[in-house]
Parts: sequence; C-alpha cells; structure tokens
Amino acid sequence: MFVASNQLLWSMIGLLLTMGGTFLEAYGVTLPWNWSQHGIQTLSLGVSYQIGAVLLVGCLGGQNAGALSQIAYLVMGLTLLPVFAEGGGIGYVKLSQFGYLLGFIPGAWICGYLAFKARPRLESLAFSCICGLFTVHICGIAYLIISFFLPWKGTENLSLIQAILKYSCFPLPGQLVIVCAVTVVAYVLRHIMFY
Repeated sequence: MFVASNQLLWSMIGLLLTMGGTFLEAYGVTLPWNWSQHGIQTLSLGVSYQIGAVLLVGCLGGQNAGALSQIAYLVMGLTLLPVFAEGGGIGYVKLSQFGYLLGFIPGAWICGYLAFKARPRLESLAFSCICGLFTVHICGIAYLIISFFLPWKGTENLSLIQAILKYSCFPLPGQLVIVCAVTVVAYVLRHIMFY
C-alpha cells in the first residue's frame, strides 16, 4: 500500500515538473575565473528543463513512477491540453519531434530502473540519467526515420540529417549540463530522504 501511494505521489510530482519544465529555459553561468573581468553572466543552454524533470522523477521515484508520469504527460498533451512546447492535440503525432516525447516514457523507466539498482552515488545516478537521456534520443531518431517514410514527413522541410542535428545533436550539450544538475539534486535528495 505504501509503495503504491509513494509511486503515485512521485508520478504526480513528475507530471507537474515535466509540465513546468517544458516552459522554463535552462541557463548556465560563466566560469568563476571570468567573473572578475566581466562579472557573473548567464548563458542560455538552448534547452528547457523538461528532460531534467523526466530524469529526476526516475531517479527519485523509480521506474514505474517515472514511466507513469510521462504517460500522463503524453495523454494530457494529446487531448488538447497545451502542455507541450507548441501546444497540444492529436496532430502532434505528425510532428517529426514527437518521437522524443514518446521516448520520455522508456527514458524515465530506464533511468528509474538503473537509479535504484545500486546505492545512490553520484556515478550511478549520472549513469542512470545518461542512459535515460540516450534512450529518449534513440526513440526520437527512430521516430524521425519512420516519419520520413510516411506521407506527412514532419512539419518542416528538413532532410533526415538536418532533423537529427536539430533535435538530437544541437540540444545534447545543454542536456548533458542538465544531467549533471539532476545527478547532484537526486543525490542530495535521496540522502535527505534516506533511500
């Protein structure tokens, strides 16, 4: 009973974090040794906190909570609630980047599965987040490839290579920075909550 209610709670938290993270752009700061010359400046990472929320719920709630929160997110977005970056609705399945949203489900599950296979250490949590992130990208690239063989071909006039560069390669450095932040936050929270 306690385990099910705990997973339901983490699923709700993950859903809310994913919805909120979709609309928050991630920023970093300049390196400390540059602060004396130019002051502290913020730099856009070119991504939102959405992927961070997906991975964080996996690291804190486990595989089932992570996957359930992302299933709920997709259902909400496909039923016309504007929780996706560009709104919502069933027409989203024709967008070439929809595969990355679909990848949130196995990505959160794999991250959660690996995060609870070992004691919560920085290395194990980072590994689980990276595996979850690459799962999202593998699903997204597979969907891109499939969408180029179907009649809709996405919404943009991009070649397959350009689409992979736009949706996988260019956001990856910013997403890896978010993975580092999620790893630290998950490590601290797992130790505070004693699990």
